[in-house]
Amino acid sequence: MLSIVLPAYNEEKMIETVVITLQQLLTKHKIEYELIFVDDGSKDGTWKKIQQVTDQYNHVVGIQFSRNFGKESAIFAGLERANGEVVAVMDCDLQHPPETLIEMYDAWCDGFELIEGVKKHRGKESIMHKISAKTFYNIMSKATGIDMKNASDFKMMDRKVVDSLLKLPERNTFFRALSSWCGYKVKIVEFEVAKRQIGETKWSMSSLIRYALNNIVSFTTIPLQFVTFSGIVFFLVAIVLGIQTLVRYFCHGAVEGFTTVILLLLFIGSVIMISLGIIGYYIAKMYEEIKHRPRYIVSHIVVSKEKMIQEKDLR
Repeated sequence: MLSIVLPAYNEEKMIETVVITLQQLLTKHKIEYELIFVDDGSKDGTWKKIQQVTDQYNHVVGIQFSRNFGKESAIFAGLERANGEVVAVMDCDLQHPPETLIEMYDAWCDGFELIEGVKKHRGKESIMHKISAKTFYNIMSKATGIDMKNASDFKMMDRKVVDSLLKLPERNTFFRALSSWCGYKVKIVEFEVAKRQIGETKWSMSSLIRYALNNIVSFTTIPLQFVTFSGIVFFLVAIVLGIQTLVRYFCHGAVEGFTTVILLLLFIGSVIMISLGIIGYYIAKMYEEIKHRPRYIVSHIVVSKEKMIQEKDLR
């Protein structure tokens, strides 16, 4: 059976469209399936719509968080609830083309254990967004040793990959990188990012920045190396300035450079504060891990009647 995890945040208008689209596609290809919607504390009628589709359609499961815990938590909640021998994760806005699921499923049938959905191109983005995304994925690629330039959350995983992910103890997770980090037999499947059918993206620039910072800190220590690198740079600058000062002293030159000293002090002070901020951010993440709070809290779970009968038979 194929389990499809669908994180949803304020996707009221897309829920039924997703169910109908996937139901028609998977039925046509005779693939047994279950759809797992995870409502990540939506502020609109997303949960009500999920409840409706569980009553109207078969093979549907709905999970509601007590509040917004973030997409990473929603993905892991869906993975923990999935019963299939193979599990896919895709966005609820259908920008991950459903037809690609069939190609992924065929690859899994051929023996591949992790099928990575990779964007053919990033589409239309602002220059600032492209630069930020490129920087972020360069850092993550160096951390994982895997090219993540056009990586996405659109993946299909064998049960053993899912079990490996669920065994990882950390609370601050980055699914996109962790699934690649696990290894196994991988196949890359390229896809074209489809246009959003209804509504607008829920990602603002500030939320994307927070998402990037959290994932970088949770997965790699590269930012900490900035502290060491800046220290080495300023040590070299100090040697050059020291030599220059000694030469002027012995040549009886006038001692000048008050403005330079002030600028250096301000610059060095800024670097020190940034370095402390980076270290503090890592300490904060360590504090969150040490508390061992759950990744999420589930408020409600709804299951379609046929799905409930199937689960009783499995027991």
